[in-house]
Amino acid sequence: MKKGLLIFIGWLSLVLGAIGVLLPLLPTTPFIILAAACFAKSSPRFHEMLRKNPWFGKPLLEWEEHRVVNRHVKIKATSLIVLSFSFSIYMLIHKPYLQIMLVVIALVCLVFIWRLNEPSSTEDIG
Repeated sequence: MKKGLLIFIGWLSLVLGAIGVLLPLLPTTPFIILAAACFAKSSPRFHEMLRKNPWFGKPLLEWEEHRVVNRHVKIKATSLIVLSFSFSIYMLIHKPYLQIMLVVIALVCLVFIWRLNEPSSTEDIG
């Protein structure tokens, strides 16, 4: 039963992560990492499938093996956060409290992303 629940949570997280690619306020990375963790404990086949995925595989491998995030991934994430949150803030032009809330959420996300370790120049990553 535990294995089945982990597989369910893994697939649910993967679907939410994929939706997060399209929706600005739904984060992708935490859901993909959660899916990988669930699959690692419940299904080696699904875990390997995720690690070989052309979109998520390389950053996931770097995280699992070295606990690092490449600068180009951080730059892409920053760009998407700034673009999507700017659009959302603009759409809420007459709701300053919601705008402030979105600014705070965006800043928290950006601080979190930029505090993650990057590979050192001596590490040989993909």
